[in-house]
Amino acid sequence: MPTNTTRAALLDAAERLFLAKGYEQVSVRAVNAAAGMNPAAVNYHFGTKEDLVAALLQSRLGPLWAQPLADVERGTADGRAPRVEEFVDVLVRPLDELARTPHGRMLLHLLARVVLSRRQLPFDDRWFGRRPWRELLCAARPDLSRAEAGHRLRMTFDLLLQLYGEPQLATAELGGTPRPPADTVIAFVSAGLNARP
Repeated sequence: MPTNTTRAALLDAAERLFLAKGYEQVSVRAVNAAAGMNPAAVNYHFGTKEDLVAALLQSRLGPLWAQPLADVERGTADGRAPRVEEFVDVLVRPLDELARTPHGRMLLHLLARVVLSRRQLPFDDRWFGRRPWRELLCAARPDLSRAEAGHRLRMTFDLLLQLYGEPQLATAELGGTPRPPADTVIAFVSAGLNARP
């Protein structure tokens, strides 16, 4: 089986198992078995369980933000400073949509657990790093230092991951806590990012 096909089969199997059982209950061995692969397949193709999760998250979530964020970034390159509300909207709306389905909640839960653990994972999608977000915020708020922009973005991501990813809950409990409407979240986050230093 070609490498890309093998990787896709492992990602699909992991996604099915995580949705059915939750992250904690799924072993690398179970993923290999569900994909019909040898016991070392995940280790060979990804490394660790966390690396597998990083690849899964990038493949499933990255496309949700890629084009809208590229549009905002292109406007910045053309000399139009983005509004904070503009890129916060692009960030929050997919989170809100994902949180409405069990599959989306599972992906957000994995994202929250991985990112909030502060592990260094091999994300290669640029939007999974902080630098492009910091550049957008600095373009929208040239009065902020890069360090201040970084602090505000870290608080923003932590807040959104807690709200939408519910990392403190077991997988079976996800979605039971009511969330504010997306417009409320966008207004709240934008106010924090727009606040005077």
